[in-house]
Amino acid sequence: MNTKIALVTGGSRGLGKNMALRLAEKGHDVIITYNTKKEEALEVVTTIENLGLKAAALQLDVNNIASLTQFIDDVKAVLKDKWNTNSFDFLINNAGVGATIPYMDATEEDFDRLMNIHFKSVYFLTQKALPIMNDNGRIINISSGTTRFCNPGYSIYASMKGAIETFTRYVAKEVGSRGITANVIAPGPIETDFNNAAIRSNSHLKERLSTMTALGRVGEANDIGGIVAFLCSEDGYWINGQRIEASGGISL
Repeated sequence: MNTKIALVTGGSRGLGKNMALRLAEKGHDVIITYNTKKEEALEVVTTIENLGLKAAALQLDVNNIASLTQFIDDVKAVLKDKWNTNSFDFLINNAGVGATIPYMDATEEDFDRLMNIHFKSVYFLTQKALPIMNDNGRIINISSGTTRFCNPGYSIYASMKGAIETFTRYVAKEVGSRGITANVIAPGPIETDFNNAAIRSNSHLKERLSTMTALGRVGEANDIGGIVAFLCSEDGYWINGQRIEASGGISL
């Protein structure tokens, strides 16, 4: 087994946790980040270690762009300490927050916060991480089905995710000479605690969204993690610069 090292931002819960665990199931070591959920992050680390693999958790606030340089230093330190190496293989930019903000109520503060979290941090974290990524690695960014269909209240969120989709194609073009691929996964509605568990806590919303998908249900975290693991496998290598919508066929 050829063990690689993955860095998954926002890996303490929800989609990021599932991505980290699915990567570990495929035999990869994982570094996850958390913002405030340290105990939950350490539980993920323990679960991965119980599989006989290595894992670590680092604090990262993606709303604080100035902290990214120190974070990369932290990654270098843990790579040296735990793996005796100076590089890793897979970067999964998953960290994010949900926010339903009607367009006419949106403020500049809302805009700047979501821009930092969903676009600017991804742009510059990727830039700072590439020098310590191995050739033939993978970059996976997370977008949203709402770049294709409109969900009222998501004008800022979806706009930033649209920017991520364009950015990902440019990254794929500019790092392709190193054998590194870059792709976007765009989940549809997922039943997690994202956006204050908007779907999980609202049975009527969940039922309405379920009827909009060809498969007749909303997504679960486990529906997404396996796609990340596949893209990081040798079988996923020839997929590059693509937006992969994982929504169960919503609004077809």
